[in-house]
Amino acid sequence: MLREPSGLVKAARVIESDLGMTSGLGTERALAIELARGAGDLLRGELLGPRRIVYKGGPTNLVTEMDARVEALIVDRLLAAFPGDAILAEERGARAGHSGRRWIIDPLDGTTNYAHGLPLYGVSIALEVAGQIQLGVVYDPSQRELFVAERGAGAVCNDAPLRVSSTATLDTSLLATGFPYDIRVNADNNLREYAAFATRSRGVRRLGSAVLYLAWLAAGRFDGYWELRLGPWDVAAGGLMVEEAGGRLTGLTGGPLDLETPTVLASNGRIHDDMLAVLREIRGS
Repeated sequence: MLREPSGLVKAARVIESDLGMTSGLGTERALAIELARGAGDLLRGELLGPRRIVYKGGPTNLVTEMDARVEALIVDRLLAAFPGDAILAEERGARAGHSGRRWIIDPLDGTTNYAHGLPLYGVSIALEVAGQIQLGVVYDPSQRELFVAERGAGAVCNDAPLRVSSTATLDTSLLATGFPYDIRVNADNNLREYAAFATRSRGVRRLGSAVLYLAWLAAGRFDGYWELRLGPWDVAAGGLMVEEAGGRLTGLTGGPLDLETPTVLASNGRIHDDMLAVLREIRGS
């Protein structure tokens, strides 16, 4: 259940103490945490229930009634608390604001997993201020792990500080990736890149949730992650966590990440250049 607003001040104080954050985003952070946890708990409770599935342009890009239901809970509460802020949510799309701030929301990342009853999915909420992500919250309901990052103040999981791995070589790395929804009809579908990395690393995992890949990379569980095409909601919160945990985040060619149309390469920093070299070899410069 989503907690009542009376719990926000206490939650803000706890996280501020744990992270040493003094940016003035305590209320925003507390509400994002409350909403992510509440949404995740609702999703976990409904995981094995009957699903109503519709398709967004193809048989591999699906959405369930829970995507819309959870997104409405998050967006409506954020607009009630911060009516001047813009919203970008995966299902509802964009809503303009006038405050110079934008909330970027993925209510259910890992919808295909969820639709099959596979407990690998997450909730992601990020706050962008003046074009830069300042706050990120990712919740993994199945593991009850809450990841929180704030720019310049570090990242935590269940209040424990996060740090990327110390893996020094691509050969000993564990990587993650995903495939585009149009894999059946688009030749640029990540299969060549996957084959190249699979033979040059310890392993490549494909688990179906970009927001969890990034959070787990920040926690040192993965050493690198790449993906050819994502949405802003897939990257906004988790990307900040990688950076705040000491990792590196770029586009596929090594340039700055374009949040509006992201291609993503994230790593612990130590293997980033080697991953870029593989991508250049396969994709060209």
